[in-house]
Formats: sequence, C-alpha cells, structure tokens
Amino acid sequence: MSNQLKVIKFLADARVFYVLTVDGEQPKGRPFSYFTVYDDKIFFSTGTHKNIFKQIQENPHVEILAWHGNKIMRYDGIAKIVEDDELTKEVRSASPTIANEYDLRQWDFGHFYLEDGHVEIKFLLDPDEEFDL
Repeated sequence: MSNQLKVIKFLADARVFYVLTVDGEQPKGRPFSYFTVYDDKIFFSTGTHKNIFKQIQENPHVEILAWHGNKIMRYDGIAKIVEDDELTKEVRSASPTIANEYDLRQWDFGHFYLEDGHVEIKFLLDPDEEFDL
C-alpha cells in the first residue's frame, strides 16, 4: 500500500479528525470529517469566511491529527490553498446539505492540501511508521 493510501485509509477509518492551525501565537483545532482525493492530492475543504481559512492564509503550517483504534496519526505540512471549480463541484455533490447552507448564506468553499508533508502513525509513544508525503 502506498504512503498516500495509508493516510487516506487512516482518515477514512477515523471518520473524524482534527485540523490544527495557528492563530497568532495560539494553537487552534477543530473537528473535520470530510476530505477528498483530487488531482492525486488529499484535499480538505472549509468555508473561506471561517477563521480556519484566514489562519491558514496567515500561517500555512497545519497538522492533521486522527485517532483510530489504538493508533494516532499526525500529518503535518504546509497548506497550499487551491481554487478549482471542478473540485468545488465535487465537494458540493458529496455534501449537498452543507452546499445548500453555503448557497443560502452566499459563502464560498476554500480547499487546501498539505505540501512537504510528514506523517507519523503511532501506538502510544513508539512510532510504528514515519514517512514523508
């Protein structure tokens, strides 16, 4: 299994994962449950009106933290924001309820993937796997 598929499987199995950003000097985390693979990259999407999007624009250092079974995965890298109409269509079709709410409020989706990523999949304190992605 490729390293990218390991990350995709872990995120899918975890179902809920946390996206961590920096707000000034303060760490911020929030739960996510959606990601998609597009253009051979793992994309995460959020609203451009949200603080998370603004934080990523100001400081692109991001970490994804997921827990499944007795293992945790830490996936950090530099967030690259992408504007892509086809990706937005894919996100909207996968999440029609959220898309409808965004339409009502005239909000836009923002998408990002992690570049120069590093992944650790650990059982407690010992790294089971560690690789760049």
